[in-house]
Amino acid sequence: MSKIKVKRIYETPSDRDGYRILIDRLWPRGVSKSKAEIDSWNKEIAPSEHLRKWFGHDPKKFVAFEKRYREELENKQEELNTICKRAKTQHITLLYAAKDIKHNHALVLKYILESRLYF
Repeated sequence: MSKIKVKRIYETPSDRDGYRILIDRLWPRGVSKSKAEIDSWNKEIAPSEHLRKWFGHDPKKFVAFEKRYREELENKQEELNTICKRAKTQHITLLYAAKDIKHNHALVLKYILESRLYF
C-alpha cells in the first residue's frame, strides 16, 4: 500500500488522508481554507506558471508536459526531500484542483516521490 496518494481538493477530506499537501500554485476556486483542511501548501513543487499555461490540461500534451515538469523538479530537491521524509513516517495525500484525474501534475509528482521512497 502506497503511503502517497493523490486526491482532488474538491473531494471530502478523510482521516485516511494523513498529511494533506496542496500542490497547486494557485488556490483552488470555490474552496474555503477551512473546508480544504490542508496541512501545508507547497506552491514551489507545482509546475511553473509558464508550463501550466502551455499544458492547458490538454491530454495530447501530457507526455511532453510530464517530461518538462520532471525537468523542473530537478531544481526542487529540497521540496522533494521534505515530502519524502514525511512520507516515511505517515501517509501523505497530494491535493490538486485539475478536473482530469488521468492527466495532471499530481500523478507525475506521486510517481517521482514513490520512486525515491522505494528504490
